[in-house]
Amino acid sequence: MALVGVFAFIQVYSIQSILPQLQSDLHASVVEIGNAVGMTVLAVALISPFVGMLSDAVGRKGLIVASVFALAVPTALMPLVNSVHGLLVLRFLQGLAVPGVSVVAIAYIGEEFRGPGMVRIVTLYVSGSVLGGFAGRFLLGHLTEHMAWQTAFGIMAVLNLAGAVIVWRGLPDSRRFVANARIGSSLAMLGQLLRNPSLQVACALGFTVLFALIGLFTFVNLHLAAPPYRFSSGQLANIFAVYLLGVVVTPLSGRIIPRIGIRRTILSMLGVSALGVALTLAQPAWLIVVALALAACGVFIIQSATMSFIAYRITRGRSLASGLYYSAYYCGGFTGAWLCGIAYAWGGWHGAVAALLSAQALGGLIAWRFMPGPAAAAA
Repeated sequence: MALVGVFAFIQVYSIQSILPQLQSDLHASVVEIGNAVGMTVLAVALISPFVGMLSDAVGRKGLIVASVFALAVPTALMPLVNSVHGLLVLRFLQGLAVPGVSVVAIAYIGEEFRGPGMVRIVTLYVSGSVLGGFAGRFLLGHLTEHMAWQTAFGIMAVLNLAGAVIVWRGLPDSRRFVANARIGSSLAMLGQLLRNPSLQVACALGFTVLFALIGLFTFVNLHLAAPPYRFSSGQLANIFAVYLLGVVVTPLSGRIIPRIGIRRTILSMLGVSALGVALTLAQPAWLIVVALALAACGVFIIQSATMSFIAYRITRGRSLASGLYYSAYYCGGFTGAWLCGIAYAWGGWHGAVAALLSAQALGGLIAWRFMPGPAAAAA
């Protein structure tokens, strides 16, 4: 499951480490190059609920393997790009393949595992997702230091093909999956889930979480590539080493969450993440890196807690519930890339930080007001 997470997300954010170079080569504006990240997450948002329905009808493993393979196709076409509009189209196509992994994987875990073991598997999957997000940015950034970015994208496509083979050979077949191919029952389940207060809270919180993460790690690259820092693509790729902390702290959250509760975990980690965002306004580059680490670790644990909340509270239509959650989650990512791009163009990095902190404040309000406290959760 950890490797599933790696290969699902190795392409999604890889482009962030070379955004300044792409902006220059493709003559793109700040908002357009920000949308190179936003279009991928928009595609994920649009397709996720439908992938949930499809998975409930046809199964889990086959769809996961096919989706990892499908990610390689638009990646292999990246070398042909000669305009920002072509880039946006291929990035959108990459995003269409992601829910076949991310949505279905959560449903697979919810069916195949029980109790505390389920939380640990969720956190391992999230850790793999974090590692994949880091590996994509790190590899593409450093490859572009030594070759044209077109060639680097070709190598990234080969990695996804290898990942499809690994997942196909290594992931066990579902044992508890029960097919539901009836459209009518799927639509009825959709209506029930849309009215489910727990899923509504998780979706609203997820929106703010990815808003902050995408906005932060997209536009901090432009901030650090500009004077006085002038970071190269390789140096920007090294910044994403802070993601490796997520590989460490996310599995630990599988032990912390059951002890202090989901609501307390989310509220405390929102505070940690907001502190990290605010500290990026500091001047020294090393302090900005520390601030990014704080912000990222907070978000990773919030994501594990929110996904565990869904796995515990939703017992029917899990795949569709995951699809709805990811739709809201990635809508937040697209909105973060778009609004933070406008804020950055208007007020520089200070404007982007103001937008990020506003989203995190909204997330804290949602968790504090609408998530059940320890007594209600235990009941």
